[in-house]
Amino acid sequence: MSLSRRHIIAGLAALPLMPSPLLAKTKARVVIIGGGFGGASAAQMLRDVTPNIEVTLIEPKDRYIACPFSNLVVSGERDITAQHFHYDGLRARGITVIQDKATDIDPVKQTVRLSNAQHSVPYDRLIMSPGINMRWGAIEGYNEAAATHMPHGWTAGQQSQFLAAQLQAMENGGICVISVPRAPYRCPPGPYERASLIAYYLKTQKPRSKLIILDAKNSFSKQALFEQAWAEHYGDLIEWRGSADDGIVSRVDADTRAVFTDFETIKADVANIIPPQMAGSIAAKSGVTDSTGWCPIDATSFESRLQDNIHVIGDAAIATPMPKSAFAANLQGKLCAIAVARLLSGLATEPTTLTNTCYSYVTPDTAVSITGVYQNNDGQFTQVQGAGGTSALDNPRTSRKAEAIQAADWFTAITQDAFG
Repeated sequence: MSLSRRHIIAGLAALPLMPSPLLAKTKARVVIIGGGFGGASAAQMLRDVTPNIEVTLIEPKDRYIACPFSNLVVSGERDITAQHFHYDGLRARGITVIQDKATDIDPVKQTVRLSNAQHSVPYDRLIMSPGINMRWGAIEGYNEAAATHMPHGWTAGQQSQFLAAQLQAMENGGICVISVPRAPYRCPPGPYERASLIAYYLKTQKPRSKLIILDAKNSFSKQALFEQAWAEHYGDLIEWRGSADDGIVSRVDADTRAVFTDFETIKADVANIIPPQMAGSIAAKSGVTDSTGWCPIDATSFESRLQDNIHVIGDAAIATPMPKSAFAANLQGKLCAIAVARLLSGLATEPTTLTNTCYSYVTPDTAVSITGVYQNNDGQFTQVQGAGGTSALDNPRTSRKAEAIQAADWFTAITQDAFG
């Protein structure tokens, strides 16, 4: 891999050089919806580069529960409280944090309506980091109620705990099914990391059990690395079926935990159904989603292509070929903040180079990774060919352990960076 992992962990982003500080022409108001890696990072960066603006973060929850490392919660290797991050660090920097839900946006009046307040919050620029919603009903029988019996676990917290509890309750010799949707979805390698860690749990605790991955795709991120790890560590415990091998789940029965493909019915003891996804609901209400359910943006400014003065970052944005990941959201939040600061200061936005690294555990103490390098010239995202890459096949276990340590260092760095 040509890009230094030490550089990635230390920098977390390839940011353009900025005059410091920038001063907005007026006492501008920037409102941010969503307190995850994207929104929190944008708020922190705005405070760094434009100290004379008002920065308000709107987030209904009093803490953020991080998705990276949550698969270790599912497999029983990590406590859910280690995924909790509060907003005190942002408040200490003079960022106004409103614990409420944004229910509607008026792009003409430039206001955000809140669910528990009688007033609206005005903005000059709005940054949206609304995350994802599940496409309930995209798989017949799979709705919000069904997710309590067949958890998706694709938003960390209660769903992670549901899935962990079901694995613990499953008898030795049971069948666990993971259903993977077509792209795009949050964290492309995530289902396969989850499969690896569940397989480790089954191997060590319930070795007569079976894990079946039903995949709506015929290939997946880091496939060669995952398959090598599965063969080395788990033998025939994991069975992966792609779409060409009847891997598409068309229907489920939550009451019986039955999973249906075109040619087979599998009675699962644990069914982890990861459905297709779309941008968080406030994005559609704001008029920033297109027919795909995601948000088209200008890649240089992150401004919506559908609504003026609204910027979209993180999982909700169409940023292909960049994946939907915590690393990407953190970097996009920073770059979007810089773009907004420049616009409020009467300056043009500037393109830069972006990176993304995704670490995936294949056992609780070994990991593999993939890195991509991108540019956002002319308002379009493009991948820099020949840059980045994946962990090498056949690396010794010491290297895989070193990557697991780097993954932990990255998680510590990115959460400190975003939440302070």
